[in-house]
Order: sequence, then C-alpha cells, then structure tokens
Amino acid sequence: MTKKLSIAFVRRGYSPSGGAEMYLKRLARGVLDLGHAAKLFATADWPGEEWPFGPLTHLHARAPIAFADEIKDLRKTDDSDLLVSLERIWNCDVYRAGDGVHRAWLARKRKFELPLERFVQGLNRKQRDILQLEKALLANCGAGRVIVNSHMVRNEMVDLYGYPTDRIDMVRNGVPIRQFRFDPELRQELRYELKIKPDQIALLFAGSGWERKGLRFAMVAMALCSDRKLRLLVAGRGNQRWYKSKHVTFLGEVTDLARVYRVADIFILPTIYDPFSNACLEALACGLPVITTRDNGFSEIIEHGVHGSIVNCADDLPGLREAIQFWSDAGRRAAARSTNSQRAAEFDISKNVEQTVKILFAAASSR
Repeated sequence: MTKKLSIAFVRRGYSPSGGAEMYLKRLARGVLDLGHAAKLFATADWPGEEWPFGPLTHLHARAPIAFADEIKDLRKTDDSDLLVSLERIWNCDVYRAGDGVHRAWLARKRKFELPLERFVQGLNRKQRDILQLEKALLANCGAGRVIVNSHMVRNEMVDLYGYPTDRIDMVRNGVPIRQFRFDPELRQELRYELKIKPDQIALLFAGSGWERKGLRFAMVAMALCSDRKLRLLVAGRGNQRWYKSKHVTFLGEVTDLARVYRVADIFILPTIYDPFSNACLEALACGLPVITTRDNGFSEIIEHGVHGSIVNCADDLPGLREAIQFWSDAGRRAAARSTNSQRAAEFDISKNVEQTVKILFAAASSR
C-alpha cells in the first residue's frame, strides 16, 4: 500500500471520558503514524487541544438531523478521499457503528420501561431523528461500507434493516494494552487513597449512561450477596440521587481509568445494551474478571467461568449475585489474572488500526 489517504472523520458531541472519543483519537494517531492524513468534522464542544491530528472543523449544529444536513453540505466541497463517520448521518463512505444499532437498543430498553415511559419515548423527537438517520445509512444503504465490532451488531443490522452482509466488516475494539497492566505496588497505594481496606473486595463499574449500563442491577446484586466486605466503585457520569447506598463510592468522570482498574478486584457491567464495551476490555487487560451480559458484544471474546461471568440479561439478579460470589474468592481471581491479560493482549489497538486502514483502502479503491 503506497498511496496515502486523506480521511475526514465525523463525530457529533464530546465527552472527556467518552469511549467513542477515546477510540477515535487512538485510531487517528494510528492513521497518522502510518503516514495518512486526518481531519475531523465535529460539534463545537470538541476541544481543539483534543484533536492534534490535523484540521478540526467545528459545525454549528448539535441536533442529529441538523448536524447530518451540515455534513452533507460540507461534503460537496471537501476533497478528502474518504468520509468515515462514527455518527449516524445521511451518507458516508464508511460508517463505524461503534454505538451499535439504535433500533435494537430501544427494543431492549423497552423491556425495562413502564407503559408511560414507553409512551413518552415514542414522542421523543431526538429518538425519531436518530432512527431516521440510521435507516438512511442501513436500510437505504447510505453507508458504502459498515464496520462493526461484534457479531451481535452485525446480525442486528441484517435482521432489522436488511443491510448487505458482504458490505459489513467486523473489527473488534482495541486498546493500548501496555497502559493496562496489573501493578501490585501501585494497587496498594491507590487502595489506601480510596480507603479500601485490605480485606474488602472492590467491585468496579465504569461508564456513563448508568441506566443503559445497568448500574442499579449491579447495586442490587451486590446487596443480595449480604457480604459486608463488598464495596462498589462507580466511575462515570450520572445522577447519583437515584443510586444512593453506603456501600457505593462515586468517583465521577475519570480520565485515567487505568489507575482505578488497579484498585479493583472485579469489574461488573450488567449492561442492557453495549455493542462492545471498551471498559470491559481494559479491565480484562488489567487481569480483572469481568461480569457482564450477553447483550454486550464484548461477551463474545470471553469464556464464562474462565475470564469472568456472562449472564443472560441485565436483570438476571440471581446470576449476577452468583457471579459476584464466584469471583469473590481471592485464589480464583489470582489464577485468572494471567489468563485474562493474555486474552486481552489479542486486542491491542495496533491490530484494530491495521485492520481498519485495510478496509479504508478497499473502500477508497472501490469509489
């Protein structure tokens, strides 16, 4: 591959602890290291210092449809080889579906809602707009190619929208593995800072969007264990008023999660829907057993009872309680640490970038 690509990335919104934002920056760094050029079209809240990889164009619109319209207009004069979107827009050369399939997420969410909540959601303009854009990309094939990170998401696209399977590429998420290593000395220091006693078992929940990620189920399952040694650490953004417990410590948005992983004994994410949780992969790299659901694409790369535990759904409280009790055994956790780190090493960000760039080259060649 001798030709160098110029790639325009698209992302709406910004969060300093957002997984999509972190992945995009890692991908852009890898693209630049391979000699290609990158630019970003984003909303005005994306800080300039958080995109040192090339030109950054701030768009005025924030709402989904208006943002998509503005991208459509920009594309008429943009000279990039490829438009690669991490966002639902009207059309693009390559769509990386890191947020999964919105229609599938709403269907899962509906199972946990009261009738009145379902009615209100049906009136939500933003949800309808996102579904309209998703339909344009998938059902109407506005996306030239799609990159997914799990079989779960690929199957949802085919089943719900009939998107052609031969235009879907699967590239598992990747993280910089070397940044996530178990460090026993630092672990003791950090546990002291957070006032975690030596005999306490620290469960870690990390992620924003606590409803979707299943925080309340993690809290209830821990309470069902009736073990006073259990303590839950929560990293991420959410409304703490709805999740009060004397056994829970809220850490807020954490930009350096590697430090918190080293504090924890078990990682728990009983998510209602997650295409492929980066946080789970990072925790695995630190040697932690991961408790999650089959509705998390990450569950496809681990073995139940070996790397962690997989429950059928977020509200499987008996299953979650059993998993917490199973991994509360210190010897079992220690035995799994090396196995987990080795499994995570297969998903270094360098492999993700390499696979993604090959797909981008193929997409550019077929234009």
